[in-house]
Amino acid sequence: MAFVLELTTTSSQPYIKNYIISIIREFDIDTIVRQQKDKIICAFTSEHPELESCLEAIAQRLPASCFLKSSSHYEIEGEPDELPEYKPQYPLGLGLCPSCQKEMFDPSSRRYYYPFTSCTHCGGQYSSFNGFPYIRANTSFSFFRPCSRCEEETNSVGIREHHQINSCHDCGVPVKLLNKENERYANDAGSFRTMFEVAAKALKDNKRVLLKTTMGYRLFYTVKQMHNDSVLMLINAQKITNYISVIEEEFNALLSIERPVLHVAVKDEALKAALGNTIDVKYPDEGFSILLSKELQTLGEDFIGYEVADATTEADILMDFDLEVTAQEDLRLFINKDIQFIAEGERVCFPSTFAPATHTLSVAHGLVGVVENEAMLFDKMEHFDAVSVEKAVVLEGETENWHSKQHTMSHDEASFMSVIAEHQRFGTKCVGAYFYEEPSFLYYDGKKVIRLVPPKEFHPAELLEKMATLREGSERLVKNLEDKMPEVYAKLQALEKRENVTLFEATAIILGLKDESMRGVTKEALKFVGKGGLQIDTRVKDNRFDHTAFLSSIVSYQLADVDTVLLSYSIFESFGDYFNELLQEIKGKTKAEHVVLCGSHFANQSLFSRVLRNLKQTPPLLNINYPIGKENAVVGGVYL
Repeated sequence: MAFVLELTTTSSQPYIKNYIISIIREFDIDTIVRQQKDKIICAFTSEHPELESCLEAIAQRLPASCFLKSSSHYEIEGEPDELPEYKPQYPLGLGLCPSCQKEMFDPSSRRYYYPFTSCTHCGGQYSSFNGFPYIRANTSFSFFRPCSRCEEETNSVGIREHHQINSCHDCGVPVKLLNKENERYANDAGSFRTMFEVAAKALKDNKRVLLKTTMGYRLFYTVKQMHNDSVLMLINAQKITNYISVIEEEFNALLSIERPVLHVAVKDEALKAALGNTIDVKYPDEGFSILLSKELQTLGEDFIGYEVADATTEADILMDFDLEVTAQEDLRLFINKDIQFIAEGERVCFPSTFAPATHTLSVAHGLVGVVENEAMLFDKMEHFDAVSVEKAVVLEGETENWHSKQHTMSHDEASFMSVIAEHQRFGTKCVGAYFYEEPSFLYYDGKKVIRLVPPKEFHPAELLEKMATLREGSERLVKNLEDKMPEVYAKLQALEKRENVTLFEATAIILGLKDESMRGVTKEALKFVGKGGLQIDTRVKDNRFDHTAFLSSIVSYQLADVDTVLLSYSIFESFGDYFNELLQEIKGKTKAEHVVLCGSHFANQSLFSRVLRNLKQTPPLLNINYPIGKENAVVGGVYL
C-alpha cells in the first residue's frame, strides 16, 4: 500500500511541489510526486520507518502559499520504488521560506544577517537571472565562486540541491552603505548587522533610504512621506490587524511565500488620517527588506513606507552591491469572501510554462511566449536567444518586425483568449467583457475572437462642447458647471488640449479628487458603506460606450451636491449593471456557454461585487495562473 498526501492548489507553478520533493529526498523515502491541473499528489512508501517524521517536516517547513487551498490523505494499492527527482527549469521571485529566515537569524549560521540568503525554492532568484538555460553561468552570481560548503549543499539532497545562486558570508556578495559624508562595507555577520542598524536608525530620523534588493530597488521612508504610489510595509506580523482590516484570506496571503501586494482598508485612526481609508500593503519578502524590518522593530516600529525605485532615485542613504538585478512588477492579488485572482504583476507568474504548444511567437509588454518541448514558455524577451517559429503575433503599437509572417493583436482580444486557453474552452462559445480604461465586449465562436462592442478611445478634444450639445438643455449644464465649479471647468478646458487622457482621469477631475486617475475614483468608492447607489448614464451610442453621456451624468449629480463617495460608488455599480446587461443580451443571442471577464479594472471591490452578484447564475471565468491585467496578453496571443 502507498500513503497518499494530496494538496489542492490553484497554481501550476512547481515551487511547492519541488520543496516537498527536497524534504522527501532528505528522508530517503521512495515516493511518486505529480502535479496535475489543480493538485499536487505525493504517494509514499507506507512502511518506511521515517514516513511520519517526513510528513511532520513537510507540515512544519513547507511555506504557506496563497494558492494552496486544502489537503487530504488516503491509501491506495501499489508501492513507489524510487526517490523523486527534480531540476528547476527557471527561477522565480518569491519570499523567503521559513527555513531560510530561521537560518538568517541564527547567530551560529554562516548566513547570519546575510541578505542574499535563499534556497532552491525561495527568494529573489529571478533578479540575477540572465538567460536560459538556468545555470549559475547564466546568472550575475557567475562572478562569485561558491565556497566548498555551498558547493556541497548544491550537490547534496536538501532545500539547496540544484541552487544555482547559493552563497554565504564565506563566498558571498559584499554590500556598501553610502551617504554624503562616508561609506561603509559589509561582508560578515557583524558588519552586515551594523549596516542594517544604521539604515534603520536613519529611517527613524526621517531619512530616505534607497536599498538595492534582490527584488530590485526600493526607496524606504516614514509614513509622513508616503504618496499615491507608495506601499505600506507592515513589519510586525503580530500587530497587522491593529492597523488594517483584513479577512482571514487576506491575512494569510500577506504572509504567504508569494508575498503579494494587497489593497486593504485602514483600521488605525492615525494611519487613516495620514493615508486615507484604503492603502496598498505588503509584508517583507526578501533578505534586505526582512533584515531592515527586523532592526526597525527593535526601534519600536511596526510599519514603514516604500516605493519601487531605480538607481537614479534621490535618497539620503544608499545600500548597494556590485551585481546587476532585473526587477519584476509585484504580484497584486484581489481577494474577497467569494473569490481570489491575480490582478496584475509579473512576479510568481513569469517565467512559466503552459500547454498546449503552438509554433507562434507572442510578443506583448516585453514578455514573449515561445515553444519549449510540448508547452509554451513565457518570460521576458531578453532571456531568449533566436527561436524558430511559423509566425509571430505582436501587440498593437509594437514597431519591431519579428517575423516575415507577423500579425498584430489587440489587447482586449488577447486578454480574452488567455482566459479561454487557461480554462481549456477551445471549441466552445464564450462571451466576455474586457475593462481597462475603456470597456469592450467580445465573442468566441469556438474558432476565433470577434469584437462585438469594440473599445472607443476617449478623446478630450471639444469635450465641453460635446457635453453642451448632448441633448436639449445640455448647454445649461455646462454653463452651471462653469459658474458653480470654475476649477473643475478650467481643468476640463485644459484637458481638451492634451493627448493620452483617460476617461477616469476626466472622471476624477469632475469629482474633485486629488488623485486624478482610476485609482483615485476606486479609493473614493471604497469609503461607501451604504446599500445602493445612483444610476449613472452608461449608454451605448453607435455600438460604442458614450463618454460624453457618462461624464455629463456625473456633472449633473455634482451640481446637485451629491456626496462624492456615493457618486464614486455609483459609477462602479452602474458599470456593473452595464456589463451584466450587455453580457446577458449577447449570451442570449449567441447561445454562448460561458462568460469571461478580463482587464485589470475588474480588480475593483465595488465593481466586481456588483458584476458577480448579477452573474450568480453563470459565474464568470477569469485567469487562473496569470493576471487579469496587461500581462495576460502574451498568453492569449499564442492562441489567437
